[in-house]
Amino acid sequence: MELNASSIVKIVRAQWCHLSAIIVSGMGFFTGAYNLFCIPAVSTLLGRLHYEEAMPLLINAVVNGITLCGLFIGHLFFGWLGDRMGRRKVYGMTLGIMIASSIGSGLSIGRSRSAVIASLCFFRFWLGVGIGGDYPKSATIMAEYANTKNRGAFMAAVFSMQAIGILTGSIVAMTVSACFKAAYPERSFGLNDLVWRIILMIGAVPAGFTFYWRMKMPESAHLPTIVAQNARNAAADMSELVGSSMIEDEANTGIILRRREPYGLFSKAFLRNHGRHLVGTMLCWFFSDITFYSTGLFQKDVYRAVGWIKKLDDHADELEEVFQIAKAQALIALSGTLPGCFFGILFIDRLGRRKLQVFGFFFMAVCLIGLSFAYNYFKKHWDGFLAVYTLTFFFSMLGPNATTLIVPAESFPARMRSTCHGISAAAGKVGAIIGLIGFSYASQSSHKNSSYSYEGYFNGIGMSKAFLFLGVASCVGLLCTFLVRETNGQALEDSERDAILSEYTSGPTSGSLNDSIESNHHGAESSSIVLMEPSNFGQNL
Repeated sequence: MELNASSIVKIVRAQWCHLSAIIVSGMGFFTGAYNLFCIPAVSTLLGRLHYEEAMPLLINAVVNGITLCGLFIGHLFFGWLGDRMGRRKVYGMTLGIMIASSIGSGLSIGRSRSAVIASLCFFRFWLGVGIGGDYPKSATIMAEYANTKNRGAFMAAVFSMQAIGILTGSIVAMTVSACFKAAYPERSFGLNDLVWRIILMIGAVPAGFTFYWRMKMPESAHLPTIVAQNARNAAADMSELVGSSMIEDEANTGIILRRREPYGLFSKAFLRNHGRHLVGTMLCWFFSDITFYSTGLFQKDVYRAVGWIKKLDDHADELEEVFQIAKAQALIALSGTLPGCFFGILFIDRLGRRKLQVFGFFFMAVCLIGLSFAYNYFKKHWDGFLAVYTLTFFFSMLGPNATTLIVPAESFPARMRSTCHGISAAAGKVGAIIGLIGFSYASQSSHKNSSYSYEGYFNGIGMSKAFLFLGVASCVGLLCTFLVRETNGQALEDSERDAILSEYTSGPTSGSLNDSIESNHHGAESSSIVLMEPSNFGQNL
């Protein structure tokens, strides 16, 4: 069976190649989530080992926030590089950085407090760079591999590896701490110090297993066909992916638009065609990450505040505290995060991206504002608190935490798709940093000597008001959703077609559109962009 490379991704049924692409692409999200969300347990142990009770608030914020700074840089740099060098060439770089940094995070140049914290921050910064670079690559590659009918589900499945990574990190922390506690009832400083290093370094193992297959992934058809106009390479790459022979685009009649040099990211043409969409994806990701990272990275503080996890005295077992925090995170992941991903995969292509995002933001706001106003009641009934708190993760993973990743990969032309996705993700990490710093201070009790406060922690406005601010952020994110386009059921080439037609019909020097269109059986050999009519793509299967 012969298939055309530029249309193969729209009509090919879901098959083994898609499942393997989901696993290989998703491993970056798995590794990133594992390393990001195992840090509450790790920082707790480091606080007990090096600060006698807990890390000072500023040090805790730096250890958590330095990775987010690396994410910001990785989003921008590797997002841009993916459009210049190609998706596949950059893909291995990001995973390699993550593997090396995961291993390095468990090492340090000495055993003093300053040496441990400095080396941990250094490697976690570069870990963030690798994770940040992986976001635009994984999202754009999966979008360009998937057929139009199931593209949202495939991309949501890739993103669901984040939830599996969070759960795995918690399970590993529980297992390692329980094993050391059982094997060494009386432990030295060195043995306790080894626990957090093992937890961090294990994060490199799954990524290492998929490195070979990631390097073997073929380039998607979109970049060589639409940007480089090399149909022969596109056909070869997609034949390797789906296991079917393909003909080059020049054998299929299409519409060829002979046009000026394509407009750039900072041009008036981009602002006219995609400016609103980019602002929308940036703002939605910004407000989504404020909530998600604030509640996710400071779970242990939330659990202590409502009394689910008690503050242990100085003589309590350090590993018992690590185990309890990891167990709490695992329960939240099992009951909220993973189910949210599952229902997101199920409904994203049925309801559409915008509806699901509005739905998610709305119920996140309801849950968070409810926690704020009923906080005193929930402190006495922590089981009810946990039920509502778990729902915030459920609705986040069902809606905005997934859709903010998916929509930017579907909304922009192929030649700048990775760059725009990186910019949107970077805006999200700005929100995450603001949320992390703000929540870490604001959530502290307004009363001195609170039962869940530690020495050296500043007084804040209290957990209830912090939840209220997060609820307001979700409301604003809901409103920003109406700035983004609905991409459900639309071919990725629609953004190319709309931009080109808009340029020809509105540009002052573009001339007549009819004079610029000609039918040609040798389009791939010319210097023009080949855009097939929708009727030529065939129906989605």
